[in-house]
Amino acid sequence: MKLVYVFDAYCGWSHGFSSTLREVASLHPELAVDVISGGLFTGERRVPIREFGYVQGANARIAELTGAEFGDAYERLIADGSFVMDSEAAARGVAALRQVAPERAAELATLAQRAFYVDGLSLSETATYRKIAEQHGLDADAVAAAFEAPEARAAAEADFARAAALGVDGFPTLLAVDGGRAAALARGQATTDDVQRRLAALTGPRSTS
Repeated sequence: MKLVYVFDAYCGWSHGFSSTLREVASLHPELAVDVISGGLFTGERRVPIREFGYVQGANARIAELTGAEFGDAYERLIADGSFVMDSEAAARGVAALRQVAPERAAELATLAQRAFYVDGLSLSETATYRKIAEQHGLDADAVAAAFEAPEARAAAEADFARAAALGVDGFPTLLAVDGGRAAALARGQATTDDVQRRLAALTGPRSTS
């Protein structure tokens, strides 16, 4: 069995799930965690943030329910409404981080979200991923090169296709995958206890009757 985490780096609810994801991963070092970018803001949804009038209210709700931080730098970045959340670029960045340190994929996904939602950095910029790498012990040159490489775009598209194949259309979604079977551990907001309880139900003793 492994865990499959489908999220979008520009999704506030995914940011709110970050602490749960990291706690669950730390509690279950025996379970590999695949991280997949879902592609929330692509195509016609790749527009200035002012087009999404619900953002501020949603963020307040996310913070209330999860304790997630939305930093002053983030508030300044989106203040005039012109910032464009480009999930394809963010997925390339997540793929670059994942390529350099695959065993840290879950942690790095949350750090990408923190770079945006707390530090107010664009996830379309090479410098953002270089900073994440420098701050967290990765080869910054390797991460930057991976982000800029043509293969990153292919990796992003592969992630979007895999999310669709899994039937995931809402973020975040955490799945337990065992062979060809997948069970949802979380869809949207969930606590570590929620996930632990659902995981225990899957892995506990099975009836033979």
